[in-house]
Amino acid sequence: MNKINYLAVTLLIGFLSSCQSQHTTIFEQEMLSKAESVDNIQTETWPFEPEKDNYDQKALLDLRYLNEKVAGETGFIRLSTNGKDFVKGDGKSIRFWAVNSDVWRKSYQQLEDNARFLAKRGVNMVRWHGQIVDKNDNKTLNNIDKKARQQLWQYVAAMKKEGIYLTISPYYANALKPQENWSIPRDSNSFSGLLFFDPELQKAYKNWLKELLIPVNPYTGIALKDDPAIAIIQLQNEDSLLFWTFNNLKGRDLDLLSNQYRNWLVKKYGSLEQVIKAWKNVSIDGENIQQGKIKFYPIWHLTKSANSNSGKGKRLADQMQFLTETMSNFNQEMKRFLREEIGAKQLINAGNWKTADPIKLNDAERYSYTVTEVIGVNRYYNGGIHQGKKSGWAIINGDKFTNRSILFDPYSFPLNLKQVANHPMIIPESSWVPPLGYQSESPFLVSIFQSLTGIDGFYWFAMREPQWRQPSSANGYLPSLGKWVINTPELLGNFPAAALMYRQAYIKQGEPIIQENRPLTDLWNRQIPIISETKSFDPNRDQNSEHNNNPINNKIHPLAFLVGPVEVTYGNNKTNKVVDLEKYINEQEKTVRSMTEEITWNYEKGICFLNAAKAQGVTGFLKQVGEIKLKDITIKSNNQYATIIVVSMDNKPIKQSGKILVQVGTIARPTDWKQQASTWKDNKDNLQQGFEIINYGQAPWRLENNDIHLTLNNSNLTKAIILDANGLAKETINLKKNRSQVSLPFPVDAKYVILE
Repeated sequence: MNKINYLAVTLLIGFLSSCQSQHTTIFEQEMLSKAESVDNIQTETWPFEPEKDNYDQKALLDLRYLNEKVAGETGFIRLSTNGKDFVKGDGKSIRFWAVNSDVWRKSYQQLEDNARFLAKRGVNMVRWHGQIVDKNDNKTLNNIDKKARQQLWQYVAAMKKEGIYLTISPYYANALKPQENWSIPRDSNSFSGLLFFDPELQKAYKNWLKELLIPVNPYTGIALKDDPAIAIIQLQNEDSLLFWTFNNLKGRDLDLLSNQYRNWLVKKYGSLEQVIKAWKNVSIDGENIQQGKIKFYPIWHLTKSANSNSGKGKRLADQMQFLTETMSNFNQEMKRFLREEIGAKQLINAGNWKTADPIKLNDAERYSYTVTEVIGVNRYYNGGIHQGKKSGWAIINGDKFTNRSILFDPYSFPLNLKQVANHPMIIPESSWVPPLGYQSESPFLVSIFQSLTGIDGFYWFAMREPQWRQPSSANGYLPSLGKWVINTPELLGNFPAAALMYRQAYIKQGEPIIQENRPLTDLWNRQIPIISETKSFDPNRDQNSEHNNNPINNKIHPLAFLVGPVEVTYGNNKTNKVVDLEKYINEQEKTVRSMTEEITWNYEKGICFLNAAKAQGVTGFLKQVGEIKLKDITIKSNNQYATIIVVSMDNKPIKQSGKILVQVGTIARPTDWKQQASTWKDNKDNLQQGFEIINYGQAPWRLENNDIHLTLNNSNLTKAIILDANGLAKETINLKKNRSQVSLPFPVDAKYVILE
């Protein structure tokens, strides 16, 4: 099979775009010119064709024991004493390795299969991302989709039996299409934003929740509201009044919100005359403030700076405060409703969306969530660009894409999150999205940085089959590959070791390295925070005169998220606290070290190391580095790109462990996959360099051969047991011994080996 030299491929990508050119390294520039010449290099591969997992008790790799016998057996998931983390009903800490799964749409037998398959590979949380409104015979918009409820009931029962908790997400405005027989929306063409302020929609929504949560689940014998297997209820998915979709509100829908704004302003200022005075007579064309007809600025204006003492500045601050408080009030009311009128005991997550400007608006969005317990945000990594006719959901021939490993682009890392103090943080949707080829890095990186920063749940998106998915059509008939899939060899296939070391807390959590405090007036005036999650904002380079009045701005490096937890508190004027980052971030060498000293990321060479007592490993472009020496293992690899994790299975340090899992990932592509170097103009007319898909291939997956030699400082080990994809022993070989060390040439066609 023709394969690309993936080292050269990586170096083609988004460094050519202006927003990232400042981070381009000499190493990458030198490799760019070599990319086309190696496009047709042959790479040896092996087919990934696992048998159906029948859960043989002889399996040596089965992480089902990490889960409770039954999810929720000690009571509801609740907050830790400091509010930052999750604990079980008995008060013991719990960490979630989570997935989004659409298997709930299938039969109960397939659900049971899916639950056992996931538990075996370290999963203890799934997300039900559904839609509870009945779209068929629902003239009043009040009826629930009873089939979806039936499916959820089955889903809860099946997952619960395997010790897997659930997050339920019952409403997605973007996916809810208006029907002719509905009275809502009135004049807008979508439901975006309406739930936050439309009383009729809110009334219907409350009725949906009653019909969903109160009836007894016939598969468990208890109502969903009383079921401790359900850990989190998400109020809604991916909607905000601070996103661009705000501009889609039209006619009577917009008038409804405008009238609420008018009433809010009168309450704040006392009268419309005082509003006019506060705004210094600044008006918008077509409005009449004296008569109570007040317009909103389009959302674009909130992304721009304004003098807070000017009339327009005060108007923008008021609009910002009103929209934020409108969302916050909705979240508060829904929390009250769920607790007091329904009796639901689950933790609540208000939302998970982004804003029109991640620098100026994100903190206000997060502030609106704080009336509930859990903070969330959906965030993916896709390697740069995927452009094609159906690129939103499918991969087809002719698509153009860039193929950039996150290891060269730490600024885009999805876990670069500013966490709200005293609240758990989850990422309810994420993945390393194909056609990106560099995927084996992701479970490793997610595991170690979740551990370091205390992020409480990362939900991989998504599964549609109970077990593995071979390369196949995105929708069942279009000649294509599915795009939003995770049950593949280099994503789900690399779960076990990553889930094990995360859930067992083998990697130290750091203390907060940044504690930011933000007065609410800063949010309303859209002041620049001391650190932002967006890679396009670099406080070391992007500060201009109007925002440079806070001297701490120039001290915060955007890669601080990789050093330790970054926290923010809203509503106070306390002094910000920032650890000296210079000893952890080396700009010249392009390295970042964790404050715990267990993690090192070199983003010039594209490599990341883990050095903990019970878990060690590396991901990235190994061949160019040569011999890699960690605390207790030495790695020699001729793979251009690979991920290697060595983790204790008996909770002892690797040096003393009597049972160790070694897990290897490389690159997987469909059989006959072919791509060629390409230059094109994107949707914004910018020149891009990357690849065109010539043949998206067919089943089965083919994985690059492993060419790896390991040495471990543990003389207690005597044998290596090579496992298949279902954890069953295939072959046992003796380890080579040399005094206090043992060595192993890792099999060319395996993912898992257990050392005993």
